[in-house]
Amino acid sequence: MPDAIGFRAAGSYDDGSIVVECKTSRADFLADRKKAHRTTGGCGNWRYFLAPEGLISPDELPPGWGLLTVNNRGHVKPVVGLAALYRKTYARDSDILHWRHEANRDREQFLLTKLLNRLGDVEEMNLKVKMAYSERSRLVTRVNELTEQLSNERLQRYVGGRGQ
Repeated sequence: MPDAIGFRAAGSYDDGSIVVECKTSRADFLADRKKAHRTTGGCGNWRYFLAPEGLISPDELPPGWGLLTVNNRGHVKPVVGLAALYRKTYARDSDILHWRHEANRDREQFLLTKLLNRLGDVEEMNLKVKMAYSERSRLVTRVNELTEQLSNERLQRYVGGRGQ
C-alpha cells in the first residue's frame, strides 16, 4: 500500500501513475528499499521517496526511484528523478524512459477499488467536501471581518487617547 498514489492522463507518453513513499527515519528507509516491489514490480510508473532533507542520499535509492525532500518550512524539492529534470529543463525521451517503471496495473486497480469501497457513496462524500469548503469560506470571511473590526477599534482608542 503506497503512502500516496496519483495519476496523470493528459494524453502524452509521460502519463501514468506516481507513487510516493514517505520516510521519517533512516531505519524505515533502509528496511523499505530492500523490499522486492521497490526494485521489480509494484505500483507506479514514476516512483519517489519523500523524506526530510539529509535523511536519504541519492546514491542510496533503488534503481529508477526519485527523491523528494522536505525542508523545515515544509517546502518540497525534487532532488532526483523525472520531477527534478522537469524542474531544471524539459526532459528528453531517453530521460523519461530511464525513470519510467512498468506499473502493476492489477495492483493499482485493486487499490482504487478498495479506496472507493472505503469511501462509500462518492456523491455523498463530494457533497460533504463542498459543504466543508463553503463553511471554511464563510469562516474565513467572518475572521477577516472581526480582524478589521478589532483593528478599527484599536485605531479609535489610539486616536481617542492622543486627543486627551
